[in-house]
Amino acid sequence: MTLSDRPAERHRQVAGLFTDRVRGTRSWDAPAPVAGWTARDVVRHLTDWFPGFLASGAGIDLPRGPSVDEDPVAAWQVHYDGVQALLDDPETEHRKLTNPHIGSLPLDAAIDQFYTADVFMHTWDLSRATGQDDRLDPDFCARLLDGMEQMEEVLRSSGQYGPRVEVPGGADAQTRLIGFIGRDPFWPGT
Repeated sequence: MTLSDRPAERHRQVAGLFTDRVRGTRSWDAPAPVAGWTARDVVRHLTDWFPGFLASGAGIDLPRGPSVDEDPVAAWQVHYDGVQALLDDPETEHRKLTNPHIGSLPLDAAIDQFYTADVFMHTWDLSRATGQDDRLDPDFCARLLDGMEQMEEVLRSSGQYGPRVEVPGGADAQTRLIGFIGRDPFWPGT
């Protein structure tokens, strides 16, 4: 599937796939490719960091569901629905998000660049942790990788990404992206 270039639709596609993986998870305590994380922690990460980012940068409070510990599926669904409603709101196109590290951006572009891209990459983590289909859109993998490689030093110094994992020459875009963000594309190994 080719992903849309429109932030609301791209979120619907990306977060929709993540939702499928959430619903397909059978063991929330399964180890994830991020050291020290479980499948539950992948969902926790997405539902925990983004509300604060929106609140501090745009004065927006997302609806909160149950805790991820209590019900990870419901916690994700409430979060996903809240973000999608925000992106679908016609007023969003007139709003800005301001952050000391990134300046001021249109709200929908900030959500797309920082959050939807994060959901996209963490879809691989959850899929791998839970033995589900881990294939990602190859064109979007290539676009993300191209943009991230141009600011690798900034990304690495942020502490948000581990050291790059080397991948075989000629690897596809998804394998290169996963290695770039510090994951072993062949985790858990064969």
